[in-house]
Amino acid sequence: MHDEVFVTGGSGFVGSAVIRELLARNDTIRALTHRGKVVAGGERVRSIPADVFDSAALCRGMQGCDAVIHIIGIIMENPSRGMTFERVHFEGMKSVVDAAKAAGVKRYIHMSALGTRAGARSDYHKTKFKAEQYVRASGLDWTIFRPSLIHGPGGEFMRLEAAWARHQKPPFLFMPYFGRGILGMGGAGKLQPVFVNDVARAFVDAMKNPRTIGEVYPIGGSQVITWPQMHRIVAQAVTGRKRAVIALPAWYAKLVAAITPAALLPFNRDQVIMSQEDSTCDTTKFTDDFGWEPRAFEETLNSYAAQL
Repeated sequence: MHDEVFVTGGSGFVGSAVIRELLARNDTIRALTHRGKVVAGGERVRSIPADVFDSAALCRGMQGCDAVIHIIGIIMENPSRGMTFERVHFEGMKSVVDAAKAAGVKRYIHMSALGTRAGARSDYHKTKFKAEQYVRASGLDWTIFRPSLIHGPGGEFMRLEAAWARHQKPPFLFMPYFGRGILGMGGAGKLQPVFVNDVARAFVDAMKNPRTIGEVYPIGGSQVITWPQMHRIVAQAVTGRKRAVIALPAWYAKLVAAITPAALLPFNRDQVIMSQEDSTCDTTKFTDDFGWEPRAFEETLNSYAAQL
């Protein structure tokens, strides 16, 4: 039996991967697309060009659906366009959850982030946690995923990594990361990058797996690495050559972010804070309930490096 699934962020990086996975299973999709439009899927994908705050459009789009997959999130704020963590992560989620309840859709799959917790230091994680609390209290049959850094050929982050590897983006001469200490030489948090196709598979698997209802799943790939290791792996995969990797002091980066207009920087305070925390997890619970393990960063990167 095939499902009718409502997907938010349908034209985005993760949303597009989720739609590809749904199509591979012969499901039909109603995709909320604010800026772009879904290009794949033909008649089985119906684009709904509406804002996430358009309650009437959400309710109409969700009528008769078997599940809602909510993916929309941001990593950079743009207050002049109404793009703040609070508005997108919490108020946008609330609009979707309320619409699902009004439309009578019980199954709800939610995108959160690794590091989301009570008492988090970054506004990004604080608003993600606030959203999770609303989902938990919604009465829906929910599942929450907390992925580590999501990578793939269509993602902004990997495009930036590839540009650094090719000397095409500042600082041009090296691949940077934020380090602890006066000179930035004290290391940074570890990462467990997870391939976008594995994230999409997890979302779609969860829809029909009753064991996942009411559960929160941290999800990361099978390879734990440091920021310098990640840069070096990308440089080798993309260019076939080694690149210099140099730390910038995290304290200095936070100072720059505090006094420089956001539009002039490729990073913000929250990203600096989060880079100092480990974005790693124990995937035992995930593997037990899903029956498979997300793949390693280097293995999956090599499968698409030529596309970067």
